[in-house]
Amino acid sequence: MENLLNNFDSLCFDKNLILIKNKIVSSERLNLSDAKNIMTTSDINSLGVLASAKKEEMHGKKVYFVVNRHINPTNVCSISCKFCAFGKPKGHKDAYEMSMDKILSLVSNELKEIHIVGGLHPDWEFEKYLEIIREVSKNAPDAHIKAFTAVEIDWFSRISGKKVSEVISSLIDAGVDALPGGGAEIFSPEVRKKICTPKTTGDSWLEVHREAHAQGLPSNATMLYGHLESIDDVIDHINKLRILQDDTNGFFAFIPVLFQPYNTRLKNIKPFPFSYDLKVHALARLYLDNFPYIKAYWITLGEKAAQVALHYGVSDADGTIMSEKIIHDAGAKSEIGHTRNFFVKMIKDAGYLPVERDALYNELNIYE
Repeated sequence: MENLLNNFDSLCFDKNLILIKNKIVSSERLNLSDAKNIMTTSDINSLGVLASAKKEEMHGKKVYFVVNRHINPTNVCSISCKFCAFGKPKGHKDAYEMSMDKILSLVSNELKEIHIVGGLHPDWEFEKYLEIIREVSKNAPDAHIKAFTAVEIDWFSRISGKKVSEVISSLIDAGVDALPGGGAEIFSPEVRKKICTPKTTGDSWLEVHREAHAQGLPSNATMLYGHLESIDDVIDHINKLRILQDDTNGFFAFIPVLFQPYNTRLKNIKPFPFSYDLKVHALARLYLDNFPYIKAYWITLGEKAAQVALHYGVSDADGTIMSEKIIHDAGAKSEIGHTRNFFVKMIKDAGYLPVERDALYNELNIYE
């Protein structure tokens, strides 16, 4: 950290960032006022230096990635969110339901993480979702299964009559190793009303993850940004995650997800400047001092922007994904998947050390 921060005070023109630097050096926790100063600074380069210093204090030059695949068993969904282009009502011409054979055809021994999320199907019983997990687990015994968002778990509770705690216990028994972070969107009730009225509340999302952590099931956390939220909404969201992590220590990574408006009912929203993306990622690394990893989700950022984000506190470049559907249905311009070699080169070209991991962040291979 010391090397990165040499001459910081003389090169930084934002005195608030100098005060934040002093807190970081002395291991003092940032407060809400500091978060506001990070999101409003115009000294974007100095902010990157701060976030990189914190990241390197935690992980050195290592940047992680995983060989993974996303499987979305169905896009049939009982709710309709304005920001989403993936979910379709039953009977829609673009609606689909994967057979078990189709799902299993997407599984291979090379995968270290299998990410399973989908729509809230009005006819599928909870047992069907458990059977998907059991079969995938049986056919990919060496892969970790990261499955079902807090929104889906809340839905499973409703359709099965089981408590959320019982749903989570059943998922663990079936073979789920971790929860993805999806469905958090933005915790602000006012903004949720405008972008995802029928979806599980932010408080419910937090409670599902609290229960998962209580049962020893780790998870990730996300935030959908770049739509109708304010800076204060971003800070509130991240602060609530820090509070929960203080209580449970169950989160692995925080994943800022840039909103893709193109094919949604919010398609007229003007894009935010790239500096906003960098501030969000830097804020995450500096404020979420209890989260081990901050992820650059290249699917929404785009590959080149994600590479730049590695210099703003990011320690995880996500993974190969192979065939992402939910974000691309909304119009994402990135590729639908990449190879292991792509990530090794991307990370090395940014000046960092690529480390292949599994879903639980065990290091599998370091590419010197």
